[in-house]
Amino acid sequence: MKSLRIVGPGDRLSVLCLGAHSDDIEIGAGATLLSWLEQGVRLDVNWCVLSGGDEREREARASAVDFLASAASGEIEVLNFRDGFFPEQGEQIKLWFEALKRRVDPDVILTHRRDDAHQDHRQVARLAWNTFRNHLILEYEIPKWDGDMPQPNLYMPVSAAAIRRKVELLMSHFGSQRSKQWFDAETFLGLARLRGMECRAQERYAEAFLARKLSLAPVDKRD
Repeated sequence: MKSLRIVGPGDRLSVLCLGAHSDDIEIGAGATLLSWLEQGVRLDVNWCVLSGGDEREREARASAVDFLASAASGEIEVLNFRDGFFPEQGEQIKLWFEALKRRVDPDVILTHRRDDAHQDHRQVARLAWNTFRNHLILEYEIPKWDGDMPQPNLYMPVSAAAIRRKVELLMSHFGSQRSKQWFDAETFLGLARLRGMECRAQERYAEAFLARKLSLAPVDKRD
């Protein structure tokens, strides 16, 4: 499989991370972010969680701080839209997205799948596409009860150290989620191993995304 590099060591990359709930970004793209940082990429990250209150907000902020510890810059925002009711709050969430568009212009956006089985996830993805029309948007996957795992078309091979650090942080920060039968280290490591197998990742692990629109620039032979 031919690999295309979107960023390299020493490069600066602006990333907008969007998650409906306090652990979504970490589950879907945490190892990708950690691997970029591990490779020496200078990340400027806007980390936005749309539903968080009390314990979930504390978890979200503490986790984001640890994931972004080596980033060049990190802005963390946790909102309090009602969990499970995002479609019914569409106008308010749309207004927030419009305000977000005026203050960030990222190189890449990491967000939910547009056809995710969870209604909150779908709403975030729909408004991300509706708001950021000229950006690279990569849709991450979230394992859950619904069994709606996608067939991805873009893989981010990650180091074994990055995936294990991701799982360590998930387990240590999100105590409110440990009662969920699917929320455990085996789920996250197993999915990463499966995606790593699919893309022949050098260190056996990968995170997978849907990239619905990509624009590839021609190679400049003078470089």
